[in-house]
Amino acid sequence: MYQVLYRKYRPKVFSDVVGQSHITSTLSNEVETGKLSHAYLFTGSRGTGKTTCAKILAKAVNCLHPVNGNPCGECEICKGIESGAILDVVEIDAASNNGVDNIRDIRDESAFAPASCKYRVYIIDEVHMLSIGAFNALLKTLEEPPAHVKFILATTEVHKIPATILSRCQRFDFKRVDSESMVSRMQFIADEEGFTLDEEAALLIAKIADGGMRDALSVLDQCVSREKHITTETVCSVAGLTGRQHLFDLADAVKKEDAAACLSIINELHNGCFDMERLCSELINHFRNLMITKTVKNAESVLIGTQSELDLYRSQSASFTLEALLFAIDLLQNTLTEIKRGANRRVEMETAVIRLAHPSLSDDRNGILRRLADLEAKIKSGVTIKVSEPPKTQQEEPEKAVRPQETKSEIKDVPKETTVNRFEPPEQEAQPTPPEPEKPQTKEDAAESASDGSDVMLEEWPQVLSELSRINMPLKAILTGSVAYIRNDFVLIKSENPTFPNFIKTGRNARDVKEAILRTTGRSYRLGIYTPKAEAEPKEQKKTDPLDTFLEKAKGLGVNIQSE
Repeated sequence: MYQVLYRKYRPKVFSDVVGQSHITSTLSNEVETGKLSHAYLFTGSRGTGKTTCAKILAKAVNCLHPVNGNPCGECEICKGIESGAILDVVEIDAASNNGVDNIRDIRDESAFAPASCKYRVYIIDEVHMLSIGAFNALLKTLEEPPAHVKFILATTEVHKIPATILSRCQRFDFKRVDSESMVSRMQFIADEEGFTLDEEAALLIAKIADGGMRDALSVLDQCVSREKHITTETVCSVAGLTGRQHLFDLADAVKKEDAAACLSIINELHNGCFDMERLCSELINHFRNLMITKTVKNAESVLIGTQSELDLYRSQSASFTLEALLFAIDLLQNTLTEIKRGANRRVEMETAVIRLAHPSLSDDRNGILRRLADLEAKIKSGVTIKVSEPPKTQQEEPEKAVRPQETKSEIKDVPKETTVNRFEPPEQEAQPTPPEPEKPQTKEDAAESASDGSDVMLEEWPQVLSELSRINMPLKAILTGSVAYIRNDFVLIKSENPTFPNFIKTGRNARDVKEAILRTTGRSYRLGIYTPKAEAEPKEQKKTDPLDTFLEKAKGLGVNIQSE
């Protein structure tokens, strides 16, 4: 029966283990000198040799004729452990045997002497999967086991193991296998199996395996099943590295700010049953490759791909700024989180590429940094930048320029009152005039009084609250007992409720209040929080957009900027 390569060529002695000489030399010396620990902990990523070294150590400590700390592989003990006939070496998968009862069985069995070996060895793989109760049951036995018992624990997630367990073990950290060692091992296997392996193909397999020898041999096994002469094209076909042109097309469309092309590509992929979560993950990795190409001199040593793909990465990364790449990665990572929450995957992905294609839609700091970086690049390349200004009329004052990034709050700045002149006007006539009887104030008088800057109470405010109860009941409850004043084109709300400022600054709540006012009074007002005239602070300096400041500085430096 055929045996896969990673099982057939699993190391039998410490010297066969690839890329872990710092561990194998220590273990072989301990076996040779007899200075063995009662508990070992092997940690590291998958496919680096943890379980393999555990099995070699179990054979070495029980071997009848060890050679330089390695098992001989010829005695009945080595052969029995290799075939599984000897029951004194027990391998346990903690992923499926993680309960307290399983550990109690080990504790009870460890009290008996081994049947045929010198030591009873327990290899617990994926030990981090044990429950808290199982770890507690293992503590005492692990600290003071019988003289004839050895424990070897293996895990890929050492941070999940309690400190009480870590302190009782001799720890060995397995590193990722370097590419050169993996290529050498694969060439040895190719010679033994009678097939040819190009050096570039072996190096590509090593990059794909990402330091895991078992993963490399699995890919090599697939390539051998396809053809006996393995080239880079064979590896790309087997590993699925081909067919990534849609990622380059999406990145090009983002650079050209062509949202329609982005949506067309996504629609084509969606019709082809391409998963949007996978597309988002691949696009993150694509922009990451562009970032690596742009920042690392020898990007070929980090990236995985053929030479033609590396050339495409190099040419495409030149058209992006580093700020744009970081912005894309950050936005896509947030999108991936939203996709995993169960939202509409296609809509989330389409929204993300539109925001990538139009950075002006992003109101966060990263979006502004990207726009500034693009603007600097255009100025350095000599592109003329035109700044459009809103037209001014004689009847009304120019409105505040709309910023590219609007805040979420619907509350506008309330105009503060001007300072009252301390000097009295000159007396016009000496003859006193009799006071006229006061007239009741009408709506027209209130509107006229509010237009000159004074505060007039909004008499329809109870009706506004009644209308608001149909739109936003929680907000109406918060505004209970409040009053409102009219100042210019603002409605200023005064409420003693401490939660009122936070609620009214929410965009939805502000829109609901404005809608209720419009339905009641028939007039549209802006909103504000009431501040007495005596407590009115000086008018804050008008906030400017970072892009406007940058353009003003560019004009001062003599950069050719036209205004229309």
